[in-house]
Amino acid sequence: MSRPIVSPVGQSATFVELFFDLVFVFGVTQLVGLLHDDLSWAGAGKAVLVFWLVWWAWTQFTWALNAADTTHPFIELGTLVATAIAFFMAVTIPGAYDDASFTFAITYAGVRVVGLALYMWVGSSNPDQGQAVRSFAALSVGGLGSALLGGYLGGEAQVYLWSMTIFLDLVAAMIAADSEQWHLNPEHFAERHGLIVIIALGESLIVAAGALVASFGGEVLLVAILAVLITCGLWWTYFPLAKPELEHALEAADERTRSNLARDAFSIAHFPMLCGVIAYAVGLEDALTHPTVPLPGGPRLAIALGLFLFVGGTAIAQWRATCGSPLRRVVICGLTSAAIYLVVSVPPLGTLGIALAGVGAIGFGDELKAQRLRAS
Repeated sequence: MSRPIVSPVGQSATFVELFFDLVFVFGVTQLVGLLHDDLSWAGAGKAVLVFWLVWWAWTQFTWALNAADTTHPFIELGTLVATAIAFFMAVTIPGAYDDASFTFAITYAGVRVVGLALYMWVGSSNPDQGQAVRSFAALSVGGLGSALLGGYLGGEAQVYLWSMTIFLDLVAAMIAADSEQWHLNPEHFAERHGLIVIIALGESLIVAAGALVASFGGEVLLVAILAVLITCGLWWTYFPLAKPELEHALEAADERTRSNLARDAFSIAHFPMLCGVIAYAVGLEDALTHPTVPLPGGPRLAIALGLFLFVGGTAIAQWRATCGSPLRRVVICGLTSAAIYLVVSVPPLGTLGIALAGVGAIGFGDELKAQRLRAS
């Protein structure tokens, strides 16, 4: 008797999925370098386009593995093949707008195709789910073609075509997710997104580690300590309250509502959150490199936007999941981000101190709310 390939009840994330995630977070590290090399609005826009392709390859594969038995040897093999391709995709990120543009596009398409093939194979065990996957695969052709053509042409056409890719990917997701045939495993789906968030947050500390190796002491050490505390604070704004609320909302939803909620609150709303981690890491790198000099406008804005995108993305996900009004955290984060950018005459210790105070206030408020919910 052949072994089933569909996800067993109660499946948790497996080691092969964690390996896959680590390669994608290596791509996040590469994106920090890409954005740092061109810290302008145009550079930020280009970095967002590249990161969308990286993110969409990851999130599509996450949907596929949610439906599969990830301990099945052929599923593991397919995931390892995709991991290898994703590694080369990440390696080419620094040259994504130069001589490696087409290589990046090909490796991106390779990860997507392997993911779609695995998903269709798993879906073949369930006619309803198989139909949903085939529909999404057909709708995804436009985005894949646009990404490949943009990588091949390069230049200004690349920017326009990769922007079109985002639009076409969103259209495919909006149409395909409006179905009750996906049969998502809510616990596994929320766990996978929590893991990618926590690994990305950990990667932001690598910047601090590199600076400490170069100069262990003085202001650099103090800035690094604040950086670690802020990253821990960002963890506090997501995991104790937001993640359990999102997972509970996904579990409580019916099949059609669940697929739409998974698309909006996870596949889409988590994208700005990780964009925020990238922006924060870029600003942090400058703070550690010049710990005694007030930060220029670009790095200061990167830190401010980074915090706002992470906390704001979490708030959007909570609002979409009807977990209550996120107004408190949005207001606090907005005021904190404004203060970070507008207070120009303080050294990085002052800038990061403002950031820590704001993130700490949000995390403390979430902790109080979580305690009230546990007591009720």
